[in-house]
Amino acid sequence: MGHVNMESGSSAICKDFKSCPVKPSRGALACMINSEIGAVLAVMRRNVRWGVRYVTDDDQLEHSLIHSLKELRKQIFLWQNQWHTIDPAVYLQPFLDVIQSDETGAPITGVALSSVYKILTLDVLDLDTVNVGDAMHLIVDAVTSCRFEVTDPASEEVVLMKILQVLLACMKSKAAVKLSNQHVCNIVNTCFRVVHQASSKGELLQRIARHTMHELVRCIFSHLHDVDSPEHSLADRSWSGAGEKQVISDDLIAGVYVILNQAVKANNNMLLDALAGALIEQSKFRDELQFIEKCSASFICISKLEYLSCPGPFLKFLLFVQVGLEKDLTFGNKPLENGNVSVENDGQSSTEYMSNANEMDANKVEISSGMEAAQNGEKIMMEPFGVPCMVEIFHFLCSLLNVIENMGVGPRPNPIAYDEDVPLFALGLINSAIELGGSSFSKHPTLLALIQDELFRNLMQFGLSMSPLILSTVCSIVLNLYHHLRTELKAQLEAFFSCVLLRIAQSKHGSSYQQQEVAMEALVDLCRQQTFMTEMYANFDCDITSGNLFEDLVNLLSKSAFPVNGPLSAMHVLALDGLISMIQGMAERMSNELPAPEGASIDPEEYNAFWSLKCEDYGDPNYWVPFVRKMKYIKRRLMVGADHFNRDSKKGLEYLQGMHLLPDKLDPQSVAFFFRYTTGLDKNLIGDFLGNHDEFCVQVLQEFAGTFNFQGMTLDTALRLFLGTFRLPGESQKIQRVLEAFSERYYEQSPDILINKDAALLLSYSIILLNTDQHNVQVKKKMSEDDFIRNNRQINGGKDLPREYLSELYHSICENEILMIPDQGVGFPAMTSSRWINVMHKSKETTPFIMCDSTAFLDHDMFAILSGPTIAAMSVVFEQVEQEDILQRCIDGFLAIAKISTCCHFGGVLDDLVLCLCRFTALLNPLSVEEAVLAFGDDTKARMAMTTVFTIANRYGDYIHSGWKNILDCVLSLHKLGLLPARLARDAADDMEPSSDVEQGKPATGSLSASHVTPLATSRKSSGLIGRFSQLLSFDIEEPTLQPSEEEIAAKQRTHEIIQNCHIDSIFTESKFLQAESLMELVKALILAAGRLRKGSSSMEDEDTGVFCLELLIAITLNNRDRIMLIWQGVYEHIASIVQSTVMPCKLVEKAVFGLLRICQRLLPYKENLTDELLKSLHLILKLDARVADAYCEHITQEVMRLVKANATHIRSHAGWRTIISLLSITARHPEASEAGFEALAFIMSDGVHLLPSNYILCVDAARQFAESRVGEVDRSVSALDLMGGSVVCLVRWSTETKNTVGEEAALKLSQDIGEMWLRLVQGLKKVSLDQREEVRNHAVLVLQRSLAAVDGIHLPNALWFQCFDMAIFTLLDDLLEIAQANSPKDYRNIDGTLVLAMKLMSKAFLQSLQDLSQQPSFCKLWLGVLNHMEGYMKLRLRGKRSENIHELVPELLKNNLLVMKTAGILLPTDDIGGDSFWQLTWLHVKKIAPSLQSEVFRDHEVEQLKAKQIKAGEGPAPDGSEVVQSGESTESR
Repeated sequence: MGHVNMESGSSAICKDFKSCPVKPSRGALACMINSEIGAVLAVMRRNVRWGVRYVTDDDQLEHSLIHSLKELRKQIFLWQNQWHTIDPAVYLQPFLDVIQSDETGAPITGVALSSVYKILTLDVLDLDTVNVGDAMHLIVDAVTSCRFEVTDPASEEVVLMKILQVLLACMKSKAAVKLSNQHVCNIVNTCFRVVHQASSKGELLQRIARHTMHELVRCIFSHLHDVDSPEHSLADRSWSGAGEKQVISDDLIAGVYVILNQAVKANNNMLLDALAGALIEQSKFRDELQFIEKCSASFICISKLEYLSCPGPFLKFLLFVQVGLEKDLTFGNKPLENGNVSVENDGQSSTEYMSNANEMDANKVEISSGMEAAQNGEKIMMEPFGVPCMVEIFHFLCSLLNVIENMGVGPRPNPIAYDEDVPLFALGLINSAIELGGSSFSKHPTLLALIQDELFRNLMQFGLSMSPLILSTVCSIVLNLYHHLRTELKAQLEAFFSCVLLRIAQSKHGSSYQQQEVAMEALVDLCRQQTFMTEMYANFDCDITSGNLFEDLVNLLSKSAFPVNGPLSAMHVLALDGLISMIQGMAERMSNELPAPEGASIDPEEYNAFWSLKCEDYGDPNYWVPFVRKMKYIKRRLMVGADHFNRDSKKGLEYLQGMHLLPDKLDPQSVAFFFRYTTGLDKNLIGDFLGNHDEFCVQVLQEFAGTFNFQGMTLDTALRLFLGTFRLPGESQKIQRVLEAFSERYYEQSPDILINKDAALLLSYSIILLNTDQHNVQVKKKMSEDDFIRNNRQINGGKDLPREYLSELYHSICENEILMIPDQGVGFPAMTSSRWINVMHKSKETTPFIMCDSTAFLDHDMFAILSGPTIAAMSVVFEQVEQEDILQRCIDGFLAIAKISTCCHFGGVLDDLVLCLCRFTALLNPLSVEEAVLAFGDDTKARMAMTTVFTIANRYGDYIHSGWKNILDCVLSLHKLGLLPARLARDAADDMEPSSDVEQGKPATGSLSASHVTPLATSRKSSGLIGRFSQLLSFDIEEPTLQPSEEEIAAKQRTHEIIQNCHIDSIFTESKFLQAESLMELVKALILAAGRLRKGSSSMEDEDTGVFCLELLIAITLNNRDRIMLIWQGVYEHIASIVQSTVMPCKLVEKAVFGLLRICQRLLPYKENLTDELLKSLHLILKLDARVADAYCEHITQEVMRLVKANATHIRSHAGWRTIISLLSITARHPEASEAGFEALAFIMSDGVHLLPSNYILCVDAARQFAESRVGEVDRSVSALDLMGGSVVCLVRWSTETKNTVGEEAALKLSQDIGEMWLRLVQGLKKVSLDQREEVRNHAVLVLQRSLAAVDGIHLPNALWFQCFDMAIFTLLDDLLEIAQANSPKDYRNIDGTLVLAMKLMSKAFLQSLQDLSQQPSFCKLWLGVLNHMEGYMKLRLRGKRSENIHELVPELLKNNLLVMKTAGILLPTDDIGGDSFWQLTWLHVKKIAPSLQSEVFRDHEVEQLKAKQIKAGEGPAPDGSEVVQSGESTESR
């Protein structure tokens, strides 16, 4: 048999035709058709009926079907190369005749269908085939009118499946585009009939039929993208349901009357409802009332009828007939079996399938309309298929939902109040159409209008179905609609989300758990859409006429995620997943960019009509982003204003005026628009205000009514819309004023039927009375339709309104109540007919839908709303759940929140998140080390929380502020438990250079040493025999420790791995990358933590933790050298508090002191501008308690030495050097520290490299202290004196440089400074010259002598020399003389030797300065001082004996001085007798020392010669000798 074999299941239908073999060649085509002919003939011959027939007078030899097949077989091989010219009808018709014949049985029909299917699937027919359109129409007509004898149920089902195969193949064929709109509709209708008839057949047929229907819809609507031509105007077509009034024929009345009678007899209410809906749908029929009267006896369910607007009544009517036929009813006088029309022919039973809408053979029912409309409709339907048939089919699919819209849809006591199979099937088909048509629906207004109104209205109703399956399907459709058509469905989507999804998920309106779960799944699916939340916020939360959908959804998800009184359920996890999806979507949008910077707060300073604000371009983010932010700002203010208004209307309006949302002088229009467009207002107050008799209120009422557009609305629809915005007041006068305003506005815009506004007013009153009568339970006797019509006689200008018009109003009010008490905005309202009218009205006036992309335009605003509830919800779930996958999901959400908080600069949110996570780490609970390690190793939640905390700290520390306190609490807890790596804090500071040898040699002061786990603090090791002995004893009595179990070992290993992966050290090593504010908060948190510990107990554990905090603080300081001033004040004050409050040596003060030194060592090379500030901090060391200073003096000095050696070139100021030298000076008398201190001083003073004018005097004084110190060897004192003496070279160098580089004034100033330095040096050496040690004393005198001699290159002021003699040389001689006389030789050994050196010093100094000082007025005083000291030394007696060395030395030195003065012309003879001349005074003193010296120096003849020269030259006495000096006068220094 030449047909495609039926495969098991539905795979035969599902087969992809594109995978079939390629198109056969012309010769192969003939063979293929020949084989199919043979297959059909073979099956026919198996039936005796089709065997050989004897020839009679009027009979043929063969049946016409067999004859046509044989004739075709003769011709096909004659068309070798002419196939392209052959009309396909020639070789298709014989097969189609077999299909259409009512004489053939199911097997024969099935084979013929297989043959046609084979021709279609092998692409024999394509667009190049001759007359391919006609051929396709023939196939469709034949298959849709297929007739065959039913022999057995199995063969019948096979034929039905093959019918489906062929029809689907027609639609999938390349030539399908040639099908007409009518034929496509016929295909769909036939398949739908099979679907309904298959309900009584086998499961396989049912599944295949439904699948085929889905495939047909997909195939048809997949072409919607390709329809570019303008769609035909379907609004004027008679069959569209929106055209002119139609005439119902008598045949239709008669036929339906028969069906109704049969339905009544069978007590089939479902059929009655269906037929009633179909017929009342034709609400424009002129003789509708006549028809109803004729059928009134049979319409027992007339009260359920309603007016529908679905086009395509012929399709719908056939559907209803099929529904009835399935119930085994009788049609006329012929039995209806299994949905097939049985025809008696030759004693055999035959079955007829047809879908032709123009005829039904059994009852000859015809649907006819006006000739012109019929011709237009027929013309359009016969065009190649496109939008017209898609409109018809989509209307048909929507009509399937209308059929059962009153059969239990909505919340009902019975969960399954109706058969959900039909709506599920219809919804599935609609979903398929939307999936394939996609956004192309928006290009065709008729299709789009169907979706906007009828489809969405039904989706709203089915969304409240008690069936979770239906709700799930509805949600899938809405998701597709949102994806493809959200720009056209703004108002509808808002209504669905508010009235269906949020309402059901809220679980406050009787929804089952399954319904809530489905609704929640739908919301979460939407949240997973990349732009959904942003678009909800931009289009609804930022629209003053819409609700805050984004906020509502966030609040719903966060509340639904809270497991309040029970364990965690799937609903909680689902809500949590929705929240996290929103958060992660925001985080992904911020992956590569920061959000646009938040603009300044919008604060309007002048009134602007908020309802008239429009965006310049809703497609350009540069325009719509600031616009929606502004509207959100206004909306917030309006909500506050509404709250004020609800409490006090007068104060509320005043508040809005103050916010510039209403004008300073109220006008009726602004108040009217405020009432109209502000959500949250008390509608009772609005009604009372509008109904008030005050003139201003009346004006507001008129303006309020003017905001409505009632064009094209019926009166009841307009009234529903109007009364939905406020509550009608109870007083009759107020009602009258309100209705008068409404009637006037309605008559202005819809004057078609009503003659004047009075007629509108009267009819409005009547409608309100009818509404009260019909829907008030206290009214027992309800108004009938006749009563309503009678009550409204002659109200239209003395004339009656059309009965049909009043009847329509009556039924509309009876079936859908006008809600006189509108919702006050609390919760999510249910959708009603009145509310749907408002939705459709709003959809026409709403602003364009804003499309958002993946840019984070509004995430800053959204996150401010989302963050708080989300953190709270995730925290509760994280606390209560134990499943690791849910915990990980929460962790992902926490990290996403942290990322967004950083990008949006929400430091407070990040701090809250850190605080929340720290509570889950279990580190804040006091535990022992062993308990903590085991608990932490086994607690997955605690490990994940800790990892997250430190991940956030490392990644997003820039915006952590108060959260640092919590993070540090965790770090300190880990430290106390001994779980941190050794040297963590020190490594944080040592990443730039290795630690010093001094620190390595010291006992570890860090709290994180390897030995930390067992003892929390280790004391200094005992030294000596007793200490070692006690250690041995402790080893002997040590108890054996228990070996840890495998679980404990594994827990410890997990704990250490987690801590290692946390990279805690990076927080401090990478602190240099933190923003300034975060860095300061981190330092502040560390200082506070350390302060709390110091104020608490003084245990070793707390001290150890304090040391750890200090280490971290130092590490942060060292890593932030480039911005040290941000934190230095706090660090310094913390260290100062430790140093100044500690009276005994301990690890804390040790760490503070050496940390301070370390900071200075590290930072001095890099921060020259901070050198003084850093060095000033070292003053703290000088303030150490004596016991503390003594304990650490050696190490402190070593660190200072290291600092000096590394940074001497960076220290320039006097204050800095004063600090350094002070630290070195105090070590001069410390046994352990003096060596290092002197080494540092020698480094500074050696070769004068680091000696500066700023530190010269300080260094000299320090060297003097080391020279005077007896702590070290004598050699150190000698070396110190050499340093002092060598420093004169620097003075000479500076003096020379000054002359060459600076100006005269600066040079004079520096010269004075150099003189002062030299004088301080001389004074220092003079002090050391009095030292008790002979070597030091003598060396000091010699160094002093060299220092005096070395300043020849310096131009010292003469006065300075006089000071030098008076303050240093003469004083030294006096002091030495006093020492020699007052002390025993044992105390000052060889003091006479020092006296000799001192006398030589004076003589050399005098002669060195003689030339310059001799010209000075005070020279005589100086000279007499020299003579007096020589005289004093000559009188010296040591141990009662005079010193021979001195007695020999002094005259010699005096003689030398006199000779030099003589040679220089300073000492000259004079004739003055009895006067105190220089000459006479000199010799007066000399005679006391050595009487013979005058004659030795001045011979007699030499004196006379000198006097003669003076007289001859007329010269006066020498300047020095001309001045008489009283013998008792002492020389004073100048």
